[in-house]
Amino acid sequence: MASFRVTLQPSGHSFGTDGSDSILQAALDAGLTLPYGCRNGACGACKGKVIDGLVDHGVAQEQALPMADRAGGLALFCCARPLSDLVLESREVGSAKDIPVKIMPCRVQKIERLADDVIVLGLKLPTNERLQFLAGQYIEFLLKDGKRRAFSIANAPHDDGFLQLHVRLIPGGEFTQHVFAAMKEKDILRFQGPYGSFFLREESAKPMILLAGGTGFAPIKALVEHAIHKHITRPMEIYWGARNRAGLYLPDLPADWAAAHSHIRYVPVLSDATPPDAWSGRGGPVHRAVLEDHADLANHQVYACGAPAMIDAARTDFAAHGLPAEEFFADAFTYASTPAPAA
Repeated sequence: MASFRVTLQPSGHSFGTDGSDSILQAALDAGLTLPYGCRNGACGACKGKVIDGLVDHGVAQEQALPMADRAGGLALFCCARPLSDLVLESREVGSAKDIPVKIMPCRVQKIERLADDVIVLGLKLPTNERLQFLAGQYIEFLLKDGKRRAFSIANAPHDDGFLQLHVRLIPGGEFTQHVFAAMKEKDILRFQGPYGSFFLREESAKPMILLAGGTGFAPIKALVEHAIHKHITRPMEIYWGARNRAGLYLPDLPADWAAAHSHIRYVPVLSDATPPDAWSGRGGPVHRAVLEDHADLANHQVYACGAPAMIDAARTDFAAHGLPAEEFFADAFTYASTPAPAA
């Protein structure tokens, strides 16, 4: 099969493709993120210009790519395929500000209880729509009473046909109590997003410490899965803290990452282990375990997600051990209708 070279302007980035996938998919597979929306030729969000070369426009729909646009050299990269080497004009998504915030419906596809107080929700997006997001960002459910509830997306963006959320039962929390007591598969919800500046700074080569408290593991999971997908091999140390063993509700997953990838290390930590936990691992506040292992954090990046008290303590104590303020990225879970994710 023929092999083509696609070059993007103005960045100068390029990638190879055999022409069997769309330009968008080939770019994503090469680690380059172009704008997109529906991924089926209907919305026009991925429209760009073919400066040089030939493309097959595929299933591009007339309202999204009129004939006049095609004659002017425009194409929808989600469904166009190369027929030759190409030079394309397209912006690239480099930060959260490059991604549009959308309101979308979703269908509850899976409700899986992993602990007495933790449910993993699987949400299916409409067939003709996709949510573009960065690993680590969050969405806000739009409730009928006008309130909002925010949850971090727990899957990486290359799996963009669905969203996974980790929901902790909050005493007195109307939405989480509804999730645990009344929500059913096939229920329809509405959300807005993506939001947040908690995402992987891929331009850095520094070793990463990924600090999670409770369901703060959700965006950390997304970051790790994204890094693995993009073959990022910077050292990654995952410290996941909970009160008891049940709080580490997906214990095999980070252990499997560490077993499969030599650059990943996993350290589970329990702050209030009881005899039934039969725990012989690390104890105390999870951020203290980091300090026990790292006297000097001057050359690290930290991504921390959990309760505000954990975030504040980590920020202060890590700075005292040399971590530059600009290398501490945090997502503090709160339980009110504020623009921050809820556990």
